[in-house]
Amino acid sequence: MKITAAPVLVTGAAGFVASHIVRELLARGYRVRGTVRSLAKDKDLAPLRALPGAAERLELVEADLLGASAFDGPAAGCEYVLHTASPYALDVKDPQKDLVDPAVNGTVNVLAACRRAGTVKRVVLTSSMAAITDEPDSDRVLTEADWNERSTLERNPYYLSKTLAEKAAWRFVESERPGFDLVVVNPFLVIGPSIGPGLNTSNQLFVDLLAGTYPGVMNLTWGFVDVRDVALAHVAAMETAGAKGRYICAGDTIAMRPLVEVLERSGWGEGRKLPRLGMDCAAGDFAVRLSSYLQPKGVGSYLRTHVGRVPCYDTAKIQGELGIRFRPVETSVLETLDDLARWGHVTARPA
Repeated sequence: MKITAAPVLVTGAAGFVASHIVRELLARGYRVRGTVRSLAKDKDLAPLRALPGAAERLELVEADLLGASAFDGPAAGCEYVLHTASPYALDVKDPQKDLVDPAVNGTVNVLAACRRAGTVKRVVLTSSMAAITDEPDSDRVLTEADWNERSTLERNPYYLSKTLAEKAAWRFVESERPGFDLVVVNPFLVIGPSIGPGLNTSNQLFVDLLAGTYPGVMNLTWGFVDVRDVALAHVAAMETAGAKGRYICAGDTIAMRPLVEVLERSGWGEGRKLPRLGMDCAAGDFAVRLSSYLQPKGVGSYLRTHVGRVPCYDTAKIQGELGIRFRPVETSVLETLDDLARWGHVTARPA
C-alpha cells in the first residue's frame, strides 16, 4: 500500500542505483520526481522515461548538487526523499573538489531543502560500506555501530567522501532538528543489471576480468549486493514506519578465485582473458602491495588496504527490520554478465 500521494523525490535519478529505485517506486504506484544534471541529455534519460508508469507518474527536473537552493523546487510538496546522488570514482585529479565537496555539500544542500519544504517526513540517504570501514578485518564482524576512521584525501578518498557525507547528514539532523527523520542505507559493492546502457563503476570489474586487466588471481574478496536488492532496501526504508538508523546492505562475499571459477563454469571463459596465474598467496600479496605504488593513486590505495583481507559483516538488522533477503551472489554475477553483453560492454558467451 502506498504511504503517500505526494511525489517521492529521488535525487540523481539516472544513476545506477537510483534508476532501479525509480522503477520500483513506479511499479508500486507512486508518483516520482527525479533530479538529473541536465534535461538536455535525452539519450541518457530515455531509459527512465521508458519505464512502465513513467509517462503518467515520472517527472524529471534539473538540480545541481552544489547549488545551495537547487533542491528547493524539487523538494517542495514531497513527504519522502531518497537521496542517492553522489560521485563514485576511485581515481580523480582533486579528491577534495571532485569527491568530498560534492558528496558533503550536496547532502547538506538536499537536507536543507527538505527542511525548508516543511512537508518532508523522512529522508533515506544512500551511504556506503565505505562509511563503515576502509580496511576489512577478517577477525572482526562489522555492524552498523562501526565507522570508517582511517580514510584521508591520500588514503581511499572516495571512502572518505562517503564517510564525511553521512556524518554531515547525521550532524544536520542532530543540530537542526528538522521535521523529518533520517534513515541510511550502507550498500557494499553494487552489481547487477542496468536500466540504461551506461557502464557503472562496480560492473566494470567484470569487464576487466574478462579483458585480462588483472595480471593474476589476486587475494581480493568482495562483498557484493544486487542493485535490485539495494533498491528494495531503499523503498523498504521509506515505507517501514519503524525504520531507523543505518542498515548494512550486502549479500554474500566472494573471493576472486571462486568468482573466476563461476565465470569459467558458466561459459564466460571461452575466448576471454580471465586471470590464470595464482597470486592469492603470501608472495602474491606482497607483489600486489609492491606493484600498487605503480598504479593510479586511488587504485593503489584500494589494493593496499584490501588485498589479503576478507570482509565480515552482520546484516541481521536489515533482514529483521526491513525484511530484505539478498539474491545469491552467483545468480547476481551471471545476470550482471548477461546484461553487460546485452548492452554491448562484453561479447555474449557462446550458446
